Amino acid sequence: MRTALRILLLSFCLGLLCTGYDAMATHIRAGEITARRISATTLTYELKLTAYFDIQNGEGAANAQNSVFFTIGNVNSTGNPVILEAPRQESPPPNIGNNTTRNTYIINYTFPSTGEYRISFEEDNRNNGILNIGPPPTQNLNFYVSTILEINASFGLNQTPVLLNAPIDLAAVRQRYIHNPNAFDADGDSLAYRLFVPQRSGVNGAGINLQYVNPNQIGAPGATEAGASPATFSMDRITGDLVWDAPVTKGYYNVAFVVEEWRDGVLIGQIVRDMQIIVEDARNDRPLMDPLPDICVEAGTRINQQVKATDKNGDKLTLTSTGGVYQAALISPALATFNVAQQGSQSTVLGQFVWQTSCNHIRQEPYDVLFKVEDAAGPNIPNASLFRKLVDMTTLNIRVYGPKPLGLRAVAATDPAGVAYRLNWEAYKCQVDGAKIVIYRKEGCTDILEDVCITGIPAGSGYEEVARVNVDQVTYLDNNNGTGLRAGVSYSYRLVVEFPRPGTNVNEPGSLIGGGESVASDEFCLKLPMLMPVITNVTVDTTSDIKGVITIKWTKPAAPSGLPAQYRLFRAVGQTGTAFTQIATINTTLAAGAPDTIFVDRGLNTLVNPYNYKLEYWYTQGGTLVELDEAKTASSVRLEQGAAEPSRVRINWSALVPWDNTNRTHRVYREDKTKPGTFNRIADVNVQGPQTFTFIDDGTDRYAADGTVNVTIVNDSTYCYKVETVGSYNNSQIKPAVLFNFSQILCVSSSDTTKPCPPVLALDPLNCDSLNAHPDAYCDLPGFTNHLSWTYPQSVGGKDCDPNVLAYKVYYARYEGDAPALIATVTIPPAPLATTYDHQGLTSFAGCYYVTAVNRFGAESAPSNIVCKDNCPMFVLPNVFTPNGDLKNDVFQPFACPAFVQSLEFKAFNRWGAQVFSTKDVNINWNGKTNGGKDLAAGQYYYEVTVYFESSKRVSTPTTIKGWVQLLR
Repeated sequence: MRTALRILLLSFCLGLLCTGYDAMATHIRAGEITARRISATTLTYELKLTAYFDIQNGEGAANAQNSVFFTIGNVNSTGNPVILEAPRQESPPPNIGNNTTRNTYIINYTFPSTGEYRISFEEDNRNNGILNIGPPPTQNLNFYVSTILEINASFGLNQTPVLLNAPIDLAAVRQRYIHNPNAFDADGDSLAYRLFVPQRSGVNGAGINLQYVNPNQIGAPGATEAGASPATFSMDRITGDLVWDAPVTKGYYNVAFVVEEWRDGVLIGQIVRDMQIIVEDARNDRPLMDPLPDICVEAGTRINQQVKATDKNGDKLTLTSTGGVYQAALISPALATFNVAQQGSQSTVLGQFVWQTSCNHIRQEPYDVLFKVEDAAGPNIPNASLFRKLVDMTTLNIRVYGPKPLGLRAVAATDPAGVAYRLNWEAYKCQVDGAKIVIYRKEGCTDILEDVCITGIPAGSGYEEVARVNVDQVTYLDNNNGTGLRAGVSYSYRLVVEFPRPGTNVNEPGSLIGGGESVASDEFCLKLPMLMPVITNVTVDTTSDIKGVITIKWTKPAAPSGLPAQYRLFRAVGQTGTAFTQIATINTTLAAGAPDTIFVDRGLNTLVNPYNYKLEYWYTQGGTLVELDEAKTASSVRLEQGAAEPSRVRINWSALVPWDNTNRTHRVYREDKTKPGTFNRIADVNVQGPQTFTFIDDGTDRYAADGTVNVTIVNDSTYCYKVETVGSYNNSQIKPAVLFNFSQILCVSSSDTTKPCPPVLALDPLNCDSLNAHPDAYCDLPGFTNHLSWTYPQSVGGKDCDPNVLAYKVYYARYEGDAPALIATVTIPPAPLATTYDHQGLTSFAGCYYVTAVNRFGAESAPSNIVCKDNCPMFVLPNVFTPNGDLKNDVFQPFACPAFVQSLEFKAFNRWGAQVFSTKDVNINWNGKTNGGKDLAAGQYYYEVTVYFESSKRVSTPTTIKGWVQLLR
């Protein structure tokens, strides 16, 4: 269709005695296609081609190119594309230097529906003599670029990024060349860049890769400007800097790259720029820009940034700047300005960038402002005819964030739900339509890191979102969504303002630049009386397999003494254990000085097991005991042997507790072999980061206060350790302020000869054939169970295994490749050790397991073999449905329940192959209508469904099911 149309146009032109060859010899150097939605009610977009023409070899063609053709087609459809003719906007086209004109062509087009579309342009005759593409001669190759555009009504008045820096700069042999497109996205979407192979046109608007070689591979290997070999050619994925360091052979080179547009982690479009680099044997050195720092400013800040460039040859410099911050069509006022004193007359030039930011400039992504310097020959330069203008450029990144919310306060409020607090704050400075004040809360009061370049609430700070209110609000009642807050808990509150993406209000295009958020407000902490006790100590006093002892302590609640109250203490095996058993009931009247906040737990296997504790507090109400709340659980400190190392012993320890053991100095003790039972403090370990800590003992005693006892670590000799953790709640109301807790005693060897051997694991398989015969087998089950069993070998590789195994540890990971987590410790003394485990309460069978063995010293074996299990895919569809409104079989959906379906894509077609319905609903729920709501006629329809089942692999392999269904009315 396109070819026939061009033949007709050419015939018509020849009939009018046009200069046919010159009109076709376009010699396009570079170009790209951009788009922006211009209607709030229809899917109407303005499509724009910006092309750069070579007027040294084809000026007539550049001037005669009065229109171009866009080809538009759905990426996922094989239907015929739409071809549109777009007129040129300026006549004659402007000359931008370097023998190049910029030709701009624009047309409006309304897309028929949402979807993913390719917009492409192709025209005959590139330059001849391009060195790195083929096949030659390159004047017979056509020029082709495309843009992929995601049409989605929810994107609002979305527009692609625009490339503000023209792609025509000269490169010099043996000098570093840099190009940056200066891409700007008015919607504030994230941009990424990648190199692409230049293309020629293919079928239905698609592109076909040309023969292509990276420019740095043409000619001799070459070297960089600094002398390193070989020369390099690359593009920075984040900044978009295209760097060729450095050309070897002069001539024409064509390269291409993609500018990707991302929103909330989803790729929503991409632009291809195909550009030409002209390498000359210049008789001068390129000028140099001083680097610029990244800037983070609060909205309302006035930015004054000096920009400097120099030329070592004394050439006169011209300093210019481009960016969205200068263009009223892309950014709300006030616009930035850039002024240069003595422009074009000095070899050192200074520019002043000034921008008065405002609330309308708040944006998630930084603004990129490009500065470019170009040199010019002086009046007395020798061989001026050989002089070639060279450039350098640098980018200033500016992030504009929302002001900090001010004046946050909270007071107790009366509410039917129970405990509640009324929050108040000052009216927010930036009243932007659609912005929300997000309220965060956490238990306890702690500082968070404040940095103007870190907005929002830092991850891991413990705050949880409570609510969102409009930006014009100044108050909020926190009653925990109508259930009441915990009595006696000190709560901390902070506010953050989040700004909407542009286009969410299609009636106000340009009113906001692009999402973003504010710096978090100052904390307001309600330091209340501690009505609920908290656990402060879980310390191991005695290590034994049957006579182990752990002491548990907690705080006394702030309640009047005299009335009966009660503590109930529970214990579970394992640091993460949840199978709690009540071990103590302590009645109290909360009298001052009464020893009612301590319990000594005896008869434990502290040699093998850590333990987890929780505490309930009951108080008198209306003459009866009622539960107020339960304290957060706290585990004992668990000491483990690390990886074996010659002449050294590595130990690791951990504790899952509600207080903070990080940023403290923990204490390591080693038994003095000359005084059995006496432990000498050998090191203080400053711990950071996670709840698992480590120390390597090389025999040196690094703590001298209790005497220095150095030892020589000998392989196969046993050494005993214990660790004392140091932590705090960081809450002035909880005493003691510093909490000390001991681990169990761990005796280990400096080599791995005493470590037990890894078990051999098996996992009961599923009988999918049997289950497929009963498609409702998985429906309405409360959970699933995987049965594990293993054996312990007598020897491995001819080496005997330690027979004194006291426990097995079971580890589980939901997906292959993930780090498995400990889910159970299996030990049933004094009966024979169990070698099975049922992992219950699962939502899916899919997952991976391994098992380790633990010996009498607490040493843990290497992991067993890893065994993974997958689900049986269960997805059965009927072959008839009757959408007649009688509430019987009205929708087409899977039989029983679609077990373990992670996601799917369903498409239905009529007898002629036209798609009539599609959905991603895992239950399909097709009601016999098109996606537009139109009733379909009775008859036979065909379907294709691509199903992704839950699997042990994070990215599962899709299953495609094809069939037919009879629609009856």
